[in-house]
Amino acid sequence: MEFGPVPLAEAEGAVLAHSLGLAKGRLRKGRVLSADDIALLAAEGVREVTVARLGPDDVPEDAAAAALAAALVPDPEAAGLRLTEPFTGRVNLNATGPGIVALEAGAIHALNRVDPAITLATLPEHARVAKGTLVGTVKIIAYAVPRAALAAACDAAWGAIRIRPVLRRSAGLIVTQVPGQEEKLARKGEEAVAARLAALGMALAGTVVVPHETAAVAEALARLPGEIALILTGSATSDLHDTAPEAVRRAGGRIERFGMPVDPGNLLFLGEAGGRPVIGLPGCARSPALNGADWVLERIACGLELGADDIAAMGVGGLLKEIPIRPQPRERRR
Repeated sequence: MEFGPVPLAEAEGAVLAHSLGLAKGRLRKGRVLSADDIALLAAEGVREVTVARLGPDDVPEDAAAAALAAALVPDPEAAGLRLTEPFTGRVNLNATGPGIVALEAGAIHALNRVDPAITLATLPEHARVAKGTLVGTVKIIAYAVPRAALAAACDAAWGAIRIRPVLRRSAGLIVTQVPGQEEKLARKGEEAVAARLAALGMALAGTVVVPHETAAVAEALARLPGEIALILTGSATSDLHDTAPEAVRRAGGRIERFGMPVDPGNLLFLGEAGGRPVIGLPGCARSPALNGADWVLERIACGLELGADDIAAMGVGGLLKEIPIRPQPRERRR
């Protein structure tokens, strides 16, 4: 592609690089100049314009963006993504339903290294999405790119992005109460959990409120409905053998990990009982603000198998935004 100023008489068929204001109207950048455009510009005294002239091996920006998006998402329905029509070298990838982002980071890095004019920006892996969420955007920065470079980018990132849909459609919640605890605390926790599930298109199958006792929690766990069991304790879980983890064991289950390197959310535990995941929610789950429990719940809801190593790896990026209602802020107010 050739780019630069040319005499107006030589500009027909080239792409206008900079928008031009006219006495009546405006010629916008990206327009392929016609004979009528040239005559209009000449009548207004324009003698030179800056243009891009495509060569035989160049692919125009919109065609290039459409081709790259099609390579990234060869089966949009299966990938849970909708591709927009190309416009000014851009195609957006939007989620068609709730889930989390799945992508091949290495493939996307390779795509973005092929040619600076060929780009893809995405949400982070495992980011939660809803219907319509912008997941990624393909942008061809120049008015055209070499055909060989486009082919290399398409090969590098074939099928590299999709949405993991929500597979588990319901969860049950156990809320424990300690003597003297206000009822509104349990209600607040239930409302926050229900809202989290609703954002994933999931239902709260049932809530059981029990005393903060191992036997009571174990019994409730055995009869709790839902594909995921959630436990929100009135007194924070502070040890692997505290009330709620012990209740999971008493119900015939096991604990995979207690504690996570995400803040807020440190006091989460993850286990299994009766063939379904059990998540011990930290106290911050009573707030709608993002916390470590969201990351665990979202991935389990979408069918990912989470182990201790997976939770340990959440530490990088796991320092989340401080929230005003936090009972013990990380830093004391000055």
